[in-house]
Amino acid sequence: MKKVATRFAPSPTGPLHIGGVRTALFNWLYSKNQKGDFYLRVEDTDKERSKDEYKNQIVKSLKWIGINYDGEEYIQSKKVEDHIKVANDLLKNGFAYKCYCSSEEIEEQKKRARQKKTPYIYDRKWRDKKEADAPKDIKPVIRFKSKIDGTSLLKDLVQGDVEIDNNTIEDFIILRNDGTPTYNLSASVDDHQMNMTHIIRGDDHKINTFKQIQIYQAMKWELPSFAHIPLIHTIEGKKLSKRDKASTLDDYSKIGIMPDALRNYLLRLGWSYKDKEIFTLDESITHFNLEGIGKSPSKLDMSRILSMNEHYIKNIDEGDLFNQLTDYSKLYKSEIKSDKKDKIKKSLTFLKNKAKTLEDIFNNGQYIMVDDVNFNQDDFKLIDNKAKKVISDFNTKFNSVDKLSKETLEPIVNELIKSNDTNFKGVGQPLRIALTGSKFGPGIYDIIISLGKEEVTKRLTNKKLS
Repeated sequence: MKKVATRFAPSPTGPLHIGGVRTALFNWLYSKNQKGDFYLRVEDTDKERSKDEYKNQIVKSLKWIGINYDGEEYIQSKKVEDHIKVANDLLKNGFAYKCYCSSEEIEEQKKRARQKKTPYIYDRKWRDKKEADAPKDIKPVIRFKSKIDGTSLLKDLVQGDVEIDNNTIEDFIILRNDGTPTYNLSASVDDHQMNMTHIIRGDDHKINTFKQIQIYQAMKWELPSFAHIPLIHTIEGKKLSKRDKASTLDDYSKIGIMPDALRNYLLRLGWSYKDKEIFTLDESITHFNLEGIGKSPSKLDMSRILSMNEHYIKNIDEGDLFNQLTDYSKLYKSEIKSDKKDKIKKSLTFLKNKAKTLEDIFNNGQYIMVDDVNFNQDDFKLIDNKAKKVISDFNTKFNSVDKLSKETLEPIVNELIKSNDTNFKGVGQPLRIALTGSKFGPGIYDIIISLGKEEVTKRLTNKKLS
């Protein structure tokens, strides 16, 4: 049996789309599960729109989410001569023909189809004409001679048997009139030369698959197996496009979604295994199969992504969480100063409470990271004379505390509640504002312990509070 080989074949004409990431993930997992190889093919033949920055972003995105391809990237534009040779072989063997229709003629055919409200199919005008009839002033395109009679059956590994009438597939162009190959030709030749055994891609490619199968059959190549994955839709049920917000990996990493969480979410988006929700990387590889892929489109749900991320924040090793937080801060916020890192690390246990993203943790820990308190002006207005007295009284008693813990701080707070005839909020809120600049934030004991004695004293004696 042939060693399993799959590929992911994006065009570097824009940032990698979340649907593309899931397609790459399914290909990669299938190959790894089958002890096979997974390749990255960069389909860069659209020279106008292909850019290196997009190619680099695709490579970076795959690595970020944990997908590693085998070997070097396969660059399609370097293989164009091979594609052209196959087009000429098809022409020579009677499976293709030169079409001399002018762009005006084609436009007229399309217009008539629109008027009749039928899909445009080229009328095969040049299919059986002799070369001698060809006009001298028109450069021809080369069209593939598609089957006209009967039906074709695709044994799809996800969708089951898909049958279509052959006359619905037009004689599609394989070489443009400038001599450049089209997608269906290039993809077929590349897949054959790369020895692909399984083509796993979005179900918007189904009609391309029928075209590519005909090229394979004409060239007497061994056919790969095909699997078409339903597309990802927005929560409103529309097809997700590159223009949608939160459609690229960068959109997620910017708000502090972690790669493992997003990979786990994408794995479960349209695929299931028993009732299992959380998969480690090894479990994903062990359990992944094509039978578990559903036949209906999946909806991208931000609340589920956040909930998955929250699960990972709560459950991963705190050392790993700290490393991801420092990387995130450096990339998207401000680098955590070295003298603050230890305090942040020790405080993660409560800073991650209720945090759904790394950004939430960063914001929760902001009061530790700053050298000077940045007061929220509305909250600062709550520091009236009564609040100032609470802060001053606390500072006096706090000076005599040697070891900071809830047990040593609680009696002081309780005493202040009594002596100032107030409640816990009446003491906790002024202290929280004084120490963090906001009435919102972690518990007051956690704040005090995380800042340390010297920093608490410095902040409580801030001139602005007197």
